[in-house]
Amino acid sequence: MAKHNPISASRALIALLCLSISSLGHTQQSAFCGDTGVWIQILGAGGPELTDGMTSASYVVWLDDKARLLVDAAPGSAAHFDASGASFEDLDAIVFTQLHADHAADFPSFVEGSRYASRERPLAVLGPDGNEQYPDTQTLVERLIGRQGAFPQLAHLLTYRSSDGYKINVRNVPSTGRRRWSRFGTENIRLAAMPVHHGTTPAIAWRVEVAGQVIVFTGDFSNQKNVIYSFAENADALVVSHAIPETARGELRERYALPSQLGQIANQANARMLILGHRMSRTRGRETQSRKAIEEHYNGALVFANDLECWGL
Repeated sequence: MAKHNPISASRALIALLCLSISSLGHTQQSAFCGDTGVWIQILGAGGPELTDGMTSASYVVWLDDKARLLVDAAPGSAAHFDASGASFEDLDAIVFTQLHADHAADFPSFVEGSRYASRERPLAVLGPDGNEQYPDTQTLVERLIGRQGAFPQLAHLLTYRSSDGYKINVRNVPSTGRRRWSRFGTENIRLAAMPVHHGTTPAIAWRVEVAGQVIVFTGDFSNQKNVIYSFAENADALVVSHAIPETARGELRERYALPSQLGQIANQANARMLILGHRMSRTRGRETQSRKAIEEHYNGALVFANDLECWGL
């Protein structure tokens, strides 16, 4: 019988660990999604809490193994973007549903990291306009990476004189009223936006049309404006925030929709799939109750999102 060699065993273990670590590096194809068709990847399924073990809510839309759209640059999303195998060069746009820190804080990280990519074409950055309490998207970007901003070394990316090969084009999208905005499209995707109610915070939902599929990202919203069901009509996937339980009362209901309301909206919209993101401590562990409240109104596919999952359409 061969004698056990602890040194050889240790070396083998080290080699295995090195191989495993190297496999987590950036690749040219998704490590989680399929290589053809349309996929939604959850970069982060959590909220702003520091104790939930999740990255804040952020998503990528993939088309034929290329990441075409980033929805919200939430804290931790840049690291998960890398882990996903996505390439910054492939993005057609970055869009924001709102500009709270838990939806936008990683934007400078993406921009800093992009300096080491080989992107050449302009990048659209789209998000809500502001109000008396909150800045608009153009102002926020200037405060972050403008010449007088927090990270002025990135300011050249806002001009056509950028030494990093591409320019960031920032546009404000209306966050008040009831009119649909639809002024952006590429050969890969078409985008529309609709103002939603989220307390006093300017917020918008996004409708993404890609390869014959429709995905709607509501962001955080209460249903006071009652616009999502028509905006999401016949969506193949409706991605919503599951931030409060059915028993929530008071201010929380001013800012978020109840599970029963999410079910009603998905049913009215005739959505094929409902994905529950932005899961917070007050809703985790109550999935059975939330599912029951939703399924009283909606009988389509229902997904409780987790970090880095990928769902094909």
